[in-house]
This record gives sequence, structure tokens and C-alpha cells, in this order.
Amino acid sequence: MRKRLAPYFLLLPGGIWMLAFFVIPLVFMASVSLMTGNIIDGFKQTWHWNNYIDGFSTYKEYYVRSLWYGLLATVLCIALAYPAAYWIAFKSGRHKSTYLFLLLLPFFVSFVLRTVSWKLVLTDNGPILGPLKDWGLLPQDFHVLDSAIAVVTGLTYNYLPFMVLPIYVALEKIDFRIVEASYDLYSSRAATFSKVVFPLSLPGVFAGVIMTFVPVSSDYVNSEVLGGPKNTMIGHIIRQEYFENSAYAVSSALSFSLMAILLIGIFIYARALGTEDVLEAAGR
Repeated sequence: MRKRLAPYFLLLPGGIWMLAFFVIPLVFMASVSLMTGNIIDGFKQTWHWNNYIDGFSTYKEYYVRSLWYGLLATVLCIALAYPAAYWIAFKSGRHKSTYLFLLLLPFFVSFVLRTVSWKLVLTDNGPILGPLKDWGLLPQDFHVLDSAIAVVTGLTYNYLPFMVLPIYVALEKIDFRIVEASYDLYSSRAATFSKVVFPLSLPGVFAGVIMTFVPVSSDYVNSEVLGGPKNTMIGHIIRQEYFENSAYAVSSALSFSLMAILLIGIFIYARALGTEDVLEAAGR
């Protein structure tokens, strides 16, 4: 009897933690999203579903912009993370831990401070644009801040490790003898990568996209620090409605709408990629 119950007892602390700090707050937020009222007169449970309809229709463009920025940043993260993870996994020898530590080292600094640092780097007369303007390579009125480029750049930088680490773990699990066998069978490097290495690393790419796209799409710090009024993301709107306007019901409804959109997007992505193929590759 004790042996049967042992796994459940081991799961109990984590289950209680998830119940207390995830499930209960989520249920409470769902209840708040259907309320009406204000902070002065109080809020009442009226099952007001129009909070969702009105919120989405009012802020639809911010949802679209957030998903678009999230997609761009995720694609850039893959383009930057895969070569780095590949090199660390196959070419760095016994210094893998050192390179991973160096990759993660900047992220011991506060998220906000790193984003503000990017603002100093990308300023009009900063260390990058200033010399380029002085040398005549860029016009004097050229600027990057308050643009989508700055926001996507900040998002890519801040969430890059979430893509590198899963891909590295997947590549690290590949038996390099399989790659060598492909070369022995007169396969080119490009064919070996496309038919052997990349399919075996798909679990890492799959995990990395989920771990990157979800927080990137809901981020608001980068758009607030590096962007302008035309670059506002839905995360900023949710924060504004909750903390500045005290519109708790609206902000809760916006949060659940964003959650639903992201879940639908992840489901479509999983179906398109083929979760069975990913799991099969992970089990090899």
C-alpha cells in the first residue's frame, strides 16, 4: 500500500504549490474577468461576458502587433540560437560548460536593467549610431529607438537563452557516430544536417519556440522602454488597465484572451510540426 502511495506523496508538495499559486489565482482571475463595477463602488459578479468582446475589439491591433513581434523575435532567436548551440554541442570540446556560463552571464543582471542598457546602446548618438553618423555612413536624422526594430531587437536579446538551451540539450543528446556514419555513406554536410542532425534536434526547437514565443508575445517592458506609442504591445495595455486604470475586470479578460490566443497558436504549431514526429525523434 505504501509503495502505491509513495509516488503520490512525492507529487503532493508540488501539487499543493501549483494549486495555491497557479490554479486558485487563475480561477479567481477568471471570476474577476466576468465582473462589473469600479474601484470606488466595488465590483460585482454579473457574468459580464462583454468584457471579453469589448476588450478584444478595442485592443485588437495590440494583439496583432504582439503576436507579430513575438513571431519575428522567435524566428530571430532560432536563427541566432541554433548555430550557437550547434557550435557549443559539437565544436567546443571540454569547454562546453564555460561557454554556456558565458552565454548566461548577462542574464544574472536584472531584466529591466538589460533592456535600459539597450536603450543607451541604440540611442541616436550612442556607441553604434554615433560613429556611423560621424563617418557619413548613416544620415543624421536616422534613428532606431521608438521603432519596431528596437523592440524586436530587445525581445530577441532578452529571450535568446530560452531558445539556446533547449536546442543545445537536444543536440547534445545526438550520438555523433550517427553523423560520422552519414559522412561515411558519402552524404554531404548539407544533406547530413538536413536529414540527420536537424530532425534529431526538433524536440529542442519545439521546446525553444514555446518557451520563447509565449513570454515574448506577452512582454511589455521592451515595448515600453525601446518603443514608442506605435509599438505598444498588449502586455503594456494589460498592465495599464490593472495598475493605472484599476479596471481589474477588463485587464483579467484581456489576460485570458491573450492566454487563449497563445494556446490556440501553440496547438496549431504543434499540429503543423507533428508532435508525434517530435516525440519519436526525442526517443531515439
